[in-house]
Amino acid sequence: MDPRLHAVCELFMPSVREEGGRHEYDGRLYDLSPDGVRASLAALGGPAYDDPGTEAHVASFEALARAWFGDLEVHRWNPDLHLRNLNLVHYEREYAPAAERAAHRLEHLRRWPDAVEMALASLDRVAAPMAQALVSSARGLHAQVEAVGADEDTARRAHDAADRITAHLERAAVEGDPDPALGGDNLARLMTASEDLTFDLGAMAEVVERERDRLDEILREACARVDPTAPVREVVRGLLADRPRTDAEILHNASSVTEELVRFTAERELVPFLDGEMEFGLDHEAQGLFFANMRFSAPEEPDSPSTYHVTPPDWGWPRADVDQWLETFSPTLIGSMSAHEAAPGHFAHARALRRTEGLAQRVLMSYTFAEGWAHYAEELCWEEGFSEDDPRYAIGMAIWALVRVTRLASAIGLHSGTMSVEESTARFVDDAHFPAPAARQEANRGLFDPMYARFTWGKLVIRDAREQARRAWGSDFSLLRFHAAMFDLGSPPVGLVARRFGDEVGPGRPGPG
Repeated sequence: MDPRLHAVCELFMPSVREEGGRHEYDGRLYDLSPDGVRASLAALGGPAYDDPGTEAHVASFEALARAWFGDLEVHRWNPDLHLRNLNLVHYEREYAPAAERAAHRLEHLRRWPDAVEMALASLDRVAAPMAQALVSSARGLHAQVEAVGADEDTARRAHDAADRITAHLERAAVEGDPDPALGGDNLARLMTASEDLTFDLGAMAEVVERERDRLDEILREACARVDPTAPVREVVRGLLADRPRTDAEILHNASSVTEELVRFTAERELVPFLDGEMEFGLDHEAQGLFFANMRFSAPEEPDSPSTYHVTPPDWGWPRADVDQWLETFSPTLIGSMSAHEAAPGHFAHARALRRTEGLAQRVLMSYTFAEGWAHYAEELCWEEGFSEDDPRYAIGMAIWALVRVTRLASAIGLHSGTMSVEESTARFVDDAHFPAPAARQEANRGLFDPMYARFTWGKLVIRDAREQARRAWGSDFSLLRFHAAMFDLGSPPVGLVARRFGDEVGPGRPGPG
């Protein structure tokens, strides 16, 4: 790794380690103290790369680092960054021998007191709603300590560290600024810097309205196939009531529809690669945060099984909360979720990343592209006729897409100060048909993950690029060719996708085989 790339990776260490597979970072922290961040920013830059694609890719991440850590000082107000610095879950994936992973996990745990010192030195601007959204995650750190099986002294010090950051967030939840808004201009600057493409708040607000209307029409038409006389909300509530009742049923719903999606993706030749092993598991650590995630075999590590994790409820929650959480794993919603996480979504993208040329392109991932692709994949399956005899897939696809559009609206509203958490929650209930606990979770996520607007933005950039390529390639266009050409870029800032399939694409330009 050359010095310029190394300097960028130091500022995105968890992602480079866990999604990129650079395990020289195992057992290490990245320095999120005020002095450490200043030093890391000063180290950015260096001679230009000969390859224009690599230069554009690395420069985009340098711009993101300067905006994220320099201009906006995210390490001072976002505890999620520090909590991820403590995370040990990634050592569970079988990318290396168990003894090696256990040793690195123990070394990482031993560094927890240092990580918390950095966090306490930096986190002086935590807004009360932000702390309230993340304090449960801090309390959950104790379960990670117990899972390690460390010696008594290491475990005691780690528990003390977890208690200290939890106490800090508990105080901030009471005493912090009640206004969590990043500021509309800051949100636009952050999104623009990260993707090398202008993010205009006014234009995005118009996108929200158009996309919501388009998806509402898809939802209405699909619900009419179930019951042409019933209101949409009544049809949706009836379908979501068909929910699993046990952990085993949740896993069954996820695995059975994923097997169908893998077959469909292969038969329709939607992606260039669909090899590798996929397993299924439960992610109890994500209760209250995420419904599902794909922990894939990363491009810079030996091939190993990828795991599609679904998050069951805490069965000790009130019964109504448990039932509403379980609706997410109903046959109506699990199909689109699985297209997103597995095929042709994250799993298929990860298989292509292992073949991507260029180290920077393999280890520096734009989440706007990665999440935009997986969201695009949900609707792609509907367009290509997946489960066309059963309207539940179309209904679930439209609901999840409405959730993502509402995320875009909420990110803009929460951080421009025009929407409260309560108003955001109501929009997820009203526009996306989400039950109240899940809607509240989505609204809270917008506080510490303002870039969750990227799902819809990334999807729309990809759809626009597809139409550019379709016009440019004419009769030579195919979905496989287009998707392979995008994957050749790795997981690029979406501005690079827009340019690749805009001015740079011509009728005679060769595509992948």
